Amino acid sequence: MENALLVGLSRQVALRRELDVIANNIANLNTTGFKGESVMFEQFLDPTARHEYFPGTDRRVAFVLDRATLQDFSQGPLQRTEAPLDVAIDGPGFFAIQTQNGERFTRAGNFHLNPQGQLVTNNGHPVLGTGGPITFEPTDTSIAIAADGTVSATNGAGQVGDRGKLRLVTFANPAQLTQQGDGLWSAPTTMAPQVAAPTTRAVQGALEKSNVHAVKEMNRMLEITRAYANISNMQSRTDELRRKAIEKLAEV
Repeated sequence: MENALLVGLSRQVALRRELDVIANNIANLNTTGFKGESVMFEQFLDPTARHEYFPGTDRRVAFVLDRATLQDFSQGPLQRTEAPLDVAIDGPGFFAIQTQNGERFTRAGNFHLNPQGQLVTNNGHPVLGTGGPITFEPTDTSIAIAADGTVSATNGAGQVGDRGKLRLVTFANPAQLTQQGDGLWSAPTTMAPQVAAPTTRAVQGALEKSNVHAVKEMNRMLEITRAYANISNMQSRTDELRRKAIEKLAEV
């Protein structure tokens, strides 16, 4: 009976973890560039927990182990905003961002200008170009961003000039990226960013929405809730069997 309770408890802990991940996905349905997460579980066979009445391999007791959290880097739908500093990435890749903790990467392209004329994220981190942070002159107007990431603007004299080129990068294995919060990811020191393929385009006046599917996440939440309740009922019945067994033994 103890094994049944422990196995059920391990499954409940895993379901609770999965429910937290789904709740976070739903909470970020409207977060620009957000990438949904899922939980990967595996079976853990305890070599010491076993029941001698069971023959063969049935003696081993299997628990549920929370193995990892996986990020879904599939592209979300693009939404037109017509704002000149909103940029979406169409295709695999990330914007390179400069932070106090080093270089970070994001899919959220809702940029703006800081008082120094630098193109920055919502949190004030400079957006990197191929030659460093992208900076505009105080008199710049008519900002244009080409599909290859080239940024240009018209100055006070009416002359059009380049202000840099957005640094669009990709990774051989994005699954190794670590989420840092605020839509930022960091790469391990052993994995260098690569220049994005020409098929990856920068789309001015658009933003990439979250790739989370609301209906799918809600359905999964209902499934987890039902599974959690079923395990609770099983544990209650097991506890009732234990209680009755103790009462019977006490009568002997």
